[in-house]
Amino acid sequence: MRFKTTLQKDCVGWTSPDEVYSAADDHRIIKWNLMNNETSVLLELPKDCFPTSMHWFPKSAQAGVGKKAGSDVFALTSTEGKFHLISRTGRTEKSVEAHKGAVLCGRWSYDGTALVTAGEDGQVKIWSRSGMLRSTLTQNSIPVYGIAWSPDSDQVLFTNGRQLVIKPLQASAKPQMWKAHEGIILSVDWNAVNNLILSGAEDKRYKVWDIYGRQLYSSSSHDYPITSVSWTPDGEMFAIGSFNTLRLCDRSGWSYALEKPNTGSIFSLAWSSDGTQVAGACGNGQVIFANVIERRLEWKNFEATVTASKQIHIRNVMNDATEKLDFRDRVIKCVLGFGHLVVATSTQCYIYSTKNWNTPVIFDLKEGSVTLIKQAEKHFLLVDGTGVYVFSYDGRLVCTPRYPGMKADILNQQTIALSSDTVAIRDKSDEKVVYVFDAQTGKIMGDGKPITHKVEVMDIGLDQCGITAERKITFIDKNRDLFLTSVRIFGTERKIIKLANMIQSHAWNDETNMLAAMTDGKLLVWYYPNAVFVDKDLLPKTLFEKDTSEFGKDPQLIDFLGSHLILRRSEGSLVYTSVSPYPLVLHRHAMNNKWNDAVRLCRFVKEENVWACLAAMATYAKDLNTAEIAYAAIQEADKVQFIINIKEIPVKEARNAEMALLYGNQQDAEAILLQAGLIFRAIMLNIQLYNWDRALELAVKHKTHVDTVLGHRQKFLARFDKPETNKRYLQYREGVEIDWASINSKVEMEYQKERERPSGGGSSSTAVSGGSRGIKT
Repeated sequence: MRFKTTLQKDCVGWTSPDEVYSAADDHRIIKWNLMNNETSVLLELPKDCFPTSMHWFPKSAQAGVGKKAGSDVFALTSTEGKFHLISRTGRTEKSVEAHKGAVLCGRWSYDGTALVTAGEDGQVKIWSRSGMLRSTLTQNSIPVYGIAWSPDSDQVLFTNGRQLVIKPLQASAKPQMWKAHEGIILSVDWNAVNNLILSGAEDKRYKVWDIYGRQLYSSSSHDYPITSVSWTPDGEMFAIGSFNTLRLCDRSGWSYALEKPNTGSIFSLAWSSDGTQVAGACGNGQVIFANVIERRLEWKNFEATVTASKQIHIRNVMNDATEKLDFRDRVIKCVLGFGHLVVATSTQCYIYSTKNWNTPVIFDLKEGSVTLIKQAEKHFLLVDGTGVYVFSYDGRLVCTPRYPGMKADILNQQTIALSSDTVAIRDKSDEKVVYVFDAQTGKIMGDGKPITHKVEVMDIGLDQCGITAERKITFIDKNRDLFLTSVRIFGTERKIIKLANMIQSHAWNDETNMLAAMTDGKLLVWYYPNAVFVDKDLLPKTLFEKDTSEFGKDPQLIDFLGSHLILRRSEGSLVYTSVSPYPLVLHRHAMNNKWNDAVRLCRFVKEENVWACLAAMATYAKDLNTAEIAYAAIQEADKVQFIINIKEIPVKEARNAEMALLYGNQQDAEAILLQAGLIFRAIMLNIQLYNWDRALELAVKHKTHVDTVLGHRQKFLARFDKPETNKRYLQYREGVEIDWASINSKVEMEYQKERERPSGGGSSSTAVSGGSRGIKT
C-alpha cells in the first residue's frame, strides 16, 4: 500500500470526500472542488489574522445528514488569540477572544457538544457549541501544541512539553500523565474507533499509545522532527508528516509507504471522511493531496490489488489469469473471502463471485461512507455511520441488527463479529456487554439478554461452522484473558470458560471450528475447543503449541484458513505457518457421521491430540462405541468404564442423563430424568453425587423411595462414624422404618420396569438415541 501524491497551491481541512477548505498566512480561505479541480476564495480574513488550525464540525453530530452533505461550520484558530466560527458559505458566525498569545489548536468533540482550544499561554479551555466559555481545563507553564478528544468526549488529551496528559472534564477527577518523548511533543491524535493515541515530537519519532499510557509502538529516529500526525477515521491506518516527508502507517505502527515530496515541513494533516485521501498543509505554502492505492487482498489462489482510486486488479496465481475491474466512483473498502469480492465505493456496493468477474451484483448505498465490511459463508456485513447491515451475496438486505444507544461509526474489526447465522457486537457505552443477534432476523438471540462479562471486552470472535444451536463465541478481555461460551442459552446459567491468558489476538478457522490464538512467544491452536463443554480433562490434550521466535518479535495473528495460519511480523511482512492437516480431516468425518473413517484416521496418525479430539467429538455426538475406542487409545480407563456402564443402561433417557453427567452437567442430567418420569433414577443420581437435600426433596415430593434415601444416608454417615445433624433427615427418620430387604426389592422392581419400557434397548445399543445428528462443523 502506498500514497499517490499531487501538489496544489495554498494550504488544509476536509468537509466532504470531494471538498477541501484551506487557510494560510495570505489571509484567504480557499475552497477546493476535487471533482473538477476548481478553486474559489471563500473568505478574506482580517490582516492581523494568521490561521493556525482548522477543524470542521463533526458530520456524525449533525441531525439528518446524508452522504452528499458536508459539515456546516468550522472552527479556525489564529495567532491574535481568537478563534472564529465560520460557516460553509463564508460567513463569520462568531469571533471569540480565547487566549493570551496565539491559539495554537482547536478541536470539536466527537459528539459536537463542545470545542476545546489550547494556546501559547499554556491554557486549555472548553467552549460550548455557540462559542461560550464553559471552563478552563488546565493551566500549564509552557505552550500546548496539540489536543485531542477521547472517543466518548468526556476527556481531553493535551501536550505538556515532553509529556502527554489525559484530563477528564470533571473538575474533581485526577489527570493521567506520562513522559512520552525526549523532545517537545508537537502533534497528537486520539482515534474514536480503535481508542489509540498517536504522538509526534521534536525527538524525530512518532509513537502509538493505549489509553493507559502504555507504549505500543515507537518509530526509529527520522531526519527531522515529526510535525503532524493523523488517524484515518476507521482507525486502521495513520499518516505522519515531517520535513519533505509523508509516511503512511498501519495502526500497529509499521510503515506501508514513505513519500518524499518537496513541500517543506507538513504542519497539519487531515483525512477525508472515507479514509482514502489525506491533505497536508505544507511549509512552502502549498497543500499536498495523497490517495491511498495498492491495497492488497489475498484469499486462496486469488489476489486483489487496488491499483488506482477507481480500479482493482485481480490475479489468479494458479494460472496467472488477470482481470481489471473499473468503478464509477472511488473505492473506499474491499474484502475478499468465502468465494466473493465485496467492494464499497462512495455510492455503491459491488459483489463479485470468484467464479465470474464479469457480472457483479450492484446496489446503491443509502447513507454515509462504509467504514467496515466483514464476511461469512452465507452473507456479509456492512457498517457505515448510521447503522449495521447484513446482506446476502445476491445483494438482498437480510437484517439491520441494532441495540439501544448503538454507535455504528465507532465499530471496528475487534468489536463486531459475524458467522453464517449470528452477529455479535460489543457495546461501546458498557464494554463488559456483548449483544448477540440472529443474522436472519436481526433479533437478539437466546433468552433476549446480552452476554455480560466481569471486565471490559476488547476483542470478540464467532466460530464459522456447525448449526446455530451450537454456535460458540470467544472474547479477549482487558486482562488479555481468552474466554469461550455458547451463544444460545435458554433458562440455564451461562457458562463462560477461560481458555488461556496473556492472549494478544485470536482467529477461528474458516472451514472447521478450530481456534488459534497468539500469546507471548507462542502460537496456540485448539483443535476442538468445544471439548471444554464435553470433558475439561481433554482440552489440554487437544491443544497444539508452536514457538514463534522464528517470526521475530511480537508477530500478529491475521487469519486461520484451512490448516494454514497467516502471521504479520512487526515490520509488516506476512509469513505463513501450518498445523497438522489431520484434525481438519477428522472434523469433516465427524460432520458427516463417518465414525469408522475417523477411527481409521486416528489409528493411522497415532497422535494423542487427534485421539483426544475424536474422544470429545464422539462423546458430544453420543456415539458410545467410538468414544470408548478413543478414550481407550489415550488410556483414560475411568472414562472407558463409565461409557461401558452407560451402554448397559436399557433406557435411552437414562443413557442421555449419564452422558450429561459425563459432560459435568448435573442439572441437565436430572432434568432429563424428571422429564422422562424416571423419578427413581433422579433420586439415585443425587444420592451418588451426595446431593442429600435434593435427593430427599425429590423423594418427599413424589412420595416414593423416602426409605431408600434415608437408608443410603445412614450408610454414608456410618462409614465415617458421624451422627446425623440434618434436621430434615432427623424429622423423617422418626416416622420411616429402614428395611433393606424392602428397599432392595423396590429397587429391583424399578430396574425391571425400566427393562420393560418400550424405549429399552439393552446393552446392544451402539449410540445414545438422539445423538445420531453427529457434530456439524
